[in-house]
Amino acid sequence: MVDHLANTEINSQRIAAVENCFGASGQPLALPGRVLLGEGILTKECRKKPKPRIFFLFNDILVYGSIIINKRKYNSQHIIPLEDVTLETLPDTLQMKNRWMIKTSKKSFVVSAASLTERKEWISHLEECIKHLLTKTGRQPCREHAAPWIPDKATDICMRCTQTKFSTLTRRHHCRKCGFVVCADCSRQRFLMPRLSPRPLRVCNLCYRQLLAEKKEEAEADRRRAEPIRSALQGYEPSSGDDSDKSDDEKGEQWPADTEFYTSEVSWSSFHS
Repeated sequence: MVDHLANTEINSQRIAAVENCFGASGQPLALPGRVLLGEGILTKECRKKPKPRIFFLFNDILVYGSIIINKRKYNSQHIIPLEDVTLETLPDTLQMKNRWMIKTSKKSFVVSAASLTERKEWISHLEECIKHLLTKTGRQPCREHAAPWIPDKATDICMRCTQTKFSTLTRRHHCRKCGFVVCADCSRQRFLMPRLSPRPLRVCNLCYRQLLAEKKEEAEADRRRAEPIRSALQGYEPSSGDDSDKSDDEKGEQWPADTEFYTSEVSWSSFHS
């Protein structure tokens, strides 16, 4: 289906329509070989509360954004390379049904569909695209994923100290390593995690100690790997290149001349065919 739609006018028109809906706030989406396979509204479990989001499935990326006017205007565009995606089906809760998690190395979050059939269609199409991309590129599935943030309303107390109660004056914070809801006292530390951000991020005290221990272990492993090289260089004194201390006889010695040297219009998913 992808090969059939890749160079068609209808595919170009669909992608152009998506770009127009995001306007100047969105990135260009048209690329040679890129195909829009489906679109639909899913409920994303956000930090404050679940919110509807528009999702567009391409053969190589997943795009989603906030809905301003359905089918006409979206913003807050997010683009996720499908090679980085892993899916996990989740059980229903009292508030949300037909849930699954979209996990990536930079961000992981939970979405839910309006029906079980819709969830099956989304997961089936996503897995097919991911499998095709990984086969094409020869890459292995991503094994390191960012922790999803636990929603604010999931707890009224800090999930680390279990003592601090949240209120209007006592803010909730999220550890970027484990995703737990924590108080300020339990998350005063910052740690650089290049996979997530170029700047240090807030982490809880427990994760901070674990990250420091991991960093120390990595440094020790690097030291052990470098030890054989240092041992081999012990006692070796490189030449300074200065021959001024040699005798005239030594300076007169030459190498023999012959010496050789080396060198859609529906409220749920619409998958295009």
